[in-house]
Amino acid sequence: MTFNIRRAADGMLHRRADRWSWRAPAVQQLLASERPTLIGLQEALPRVMPLVREALGADHRAIGAGRAAGGRGEGTPIVYDSTRLVLHDGGQRALSDRPERAGSIGWGNLIPRILVWAEFVERGTGTRFLAINTHLDHLSASSRRRSALSIRRLVIERALPAVVLGDLNAGADSPALRELQAGRALLDSWDAAERRAGPRWGTYPGYRRPRAGGRQLDWIMTTPDVRVRTVGANARTPGGRRPSDHLPVQAVLRFGEDAR
Repeated sequence: MTFNIRRAADGMLHRRADRWSWRAPAVQQLLASERPTLIGLQEALPRVMPLVREALGADHRAIGAGRAAGGRGEGTPIVYDSTRLVLHDGGQRALSDRPERAGSIGWGNLIPRILVWAEFVERGTGTRFLAINTHLDHLSASSRRRSALSIRRLVIERALPAVVLGDLNAGADSPALRELQAGRALLDSWDAAERRAGPRWGTYPGYRRPRAGGRQLDWIMTTPDVRVRTVGANARTPGGRRPSDHLPVQAVLRFGEDAR
């Protein structure tokens, strides 16, 4: 699952649908019912992580810190089920010319942007794969394209079956998506899927009813050696409340020699 959980905020300046106090029960119910083996969150402030852990259970663990210096602020953590996956390696990079410097900016973005990466081993099969989670800049097309190039290079460098999760703030025909898919390094999971669960909803309905063909900002991309069994956007409204202004996107993936 990739899920922009929406920055948690409350107060009279926020309409009710956007307030964390209103959305939190729906987020908890959604995560508790789906319990994805692997989830990439975006806009995740530290205050939301206890709820995420409670919803998913004690066996789910997280890698990744906030995007600002000192690990503060919004994060893009990867949360995973440790009964099914073993974390072999991982880290966090700034999407800038100084990737190892937390909080660094560049490439046209005015706020820090990051990626979190992790190499996992599936306990049942011994298969190793790479997962990357990110949230690209909402204003700068240049930043999104250069960030996409950095992600594609990381996928090529690690040379493993890979899944890229994220709110890319970009549509299918954007330079960022073209950069990710250059040389067929990565594929859109929707195009690669054997089964599509429902319409191709726009993933950014902004608390309104989603519509087919609407804005898609949230993506699951895979390398060609990953089998995509099913993919779809989750439009559920637990308790009649929308968990976020974004829809989570989910896929059933198979890694390994028999993935095709």
